[in-house]
Amino acid sequence: MTRLLQAMAGAEHGGAEAFFERLAIALHKAGLDQHVLIRRNARRAAHLRAQGVQVTELPFGGALDLSTHLGFRRAIKDFRPSHVLTWMNRATKFCPRGDFVHVGRLGGYYDLKYYKKCHHLIGNTMDIRNWITDQGWPVERAHYVPNFVADNRAEPVARKIFSTPGGVPVILALGRLHPNKAFDTLIDALAQVPEAYLWIAGEGPLLGELERQAAKLGVIARTRFLGWRDDVAGLFAAADLFVCPSRHEPLGNVVIEAWAQGKPVVAAAAQGPSQLIFDGENGLLTPVDDASAMAGAINRVLGDHDFAAHLGRTGQAAYQAQFTEAAVVQRYLDFLTQVAR
Repeated sequence: MTRLLQAMAGAEHGGAEAFFERLAIALHKAGLDQHVLIRRNARRAAHLRAQGVQVTELPFGGALDLSTHLGFRRAIKDFRPSHVLTWMNRATKFCPRGDFVHVGRLGGYYDLKYYKKCHHLIGNTMDIRNWITDQGWPVERAHYVPNFVADNRAEPVARKIFSTPGGVPVILALGRLHPNKAFDTLIDALAQVPEAYLWIAGEGPLLGELERQAAKLGVIARTRFLGWRDDVAGLFAAADLFVCPSRHEPLGNVVIEAWAQGKPVVAAAAQGPSQLIFDGENGLLTPVDDASAMAGAINRVLGDHDFAAHLGRTGQAAYQAQFTEAAVVQRYLDFLTQVAR
């Protein structure tokens, strides 16, 4: 019988952390016998426990963190897992050897020196999976299993909350205010998109710099920095278009989220979005860091309601075919059976 121990030592917010929560809850709902180890986080622990997931919190500190080493070993001894799934570098380093199948999950192009003890590796895009084998990892022990996103719908967030008038186009962007997300490129593009308002939901160190850029370009009156939001479905419902301007985006979860909500997507052709989007079919791709091209794509979508609706429909069809909870949970269950000892 499959008994899965998962370990996640991630931060409070982040794409991998959010998907870890969704997957743990979904696997529990699917009836999998499961226990999870997380870095101490009262909100995450309470959320998972409220959904019936067994949780142990550990410090997941530095290399000399004896408490986590002992706690990890104790959890393995008590739970007796058939499989251990560790997320990213830190949790993987803390996992001891044992009588179980150790699977490391990579959501980026990480240094494989942290994964030498693993029996199998999962990449959540085909490109990451191929990159793993390009580093010399055995092909038969490298696997692709995608993420899923929820398709929960909500009433549109009231525009007046963000001082946005009715009747104007709303562009939505999500992500940490970090150089990789290239919100500077999107703000440059906004200066070439008349009337549209830009909502950026996320926190990060570049807030002040981005605000100054928007002011210098004369678009600060049409730009809203929303901070971290838990009502993403309502934001999508209120928006006309989703844009992912990232210059570095290994997966593109946000593209799948927009597809699940039936929204048209414009994205810079970073690694993840360029693997998901067929340009002109289920979204529009523009060169990375090309604000003029991005503005042209945005104007094309906002100026052609039939084309925007087509992109929304085909994106949603791609989501339904590959990235629903049911489809991805079944792939994980099949994978665990496939690699069982």
